[in-house]
Amino acid sequence: MSRRNRPWHKRLLPSPPLSVMVLCFWLLMNDEVSAGQLLLGVLLAIAIPPFAARLDREFARVGRLRRLPHLIVIIILDIIRCNITVARQVLGDESRITPGFVWLPLDIENIHGIATLTSIITLTPGTVSASLSEDRRHLLVHVLDLKDPEAVIDEIKTRYERPLMEIFP
Repeated sequence: MSRRNRPWHKRLLPSPPLSVMVLCFWLLMNDEVSAGQLLLGVLLAIAIPPFAARLDREFARVGRLRRLPHLIVIIILDIIRCNITVARQVLGDESRITPGFVWLPLDIENIHGIATLTSIITLTPGTVSASLSEDRRHLLVHVLDLKDPEAVIDEIKTRYERPLMEIFP
């Protein structure tokens, strides 16, 4: 059904639960509940949902979770290992550190899987996710000590991306 063919009340309030939530949050954020704040909250509750309805929504698809416990253990161990490595690098001779950026080609297509991968990379000391290409096919990663870019790419793809592709098909 096109937007123009919908009844007026559906055009005014496309998502009543969202409108109620906006009104409630507005009133909670203010110190007082007055007629003016209530009126402003109602106006926001009417104005915000139509814009939110236009946002591109991509819902999470979850596949097999059997790899999740193993992935969590790998992440925790990598965080510990990388903390020790980064501490040694920072406390040691700084001239031996070669920071740099590497473009990581992505095989994972699910945006929730990509978001999880970027979070894992950023949580792991010594690496930071810097940018995602517009086509979602490459991720720019900053590495504190980038001696072998191919090894970094292979490690991220093997340890994190492949298990995430099973979890987020």
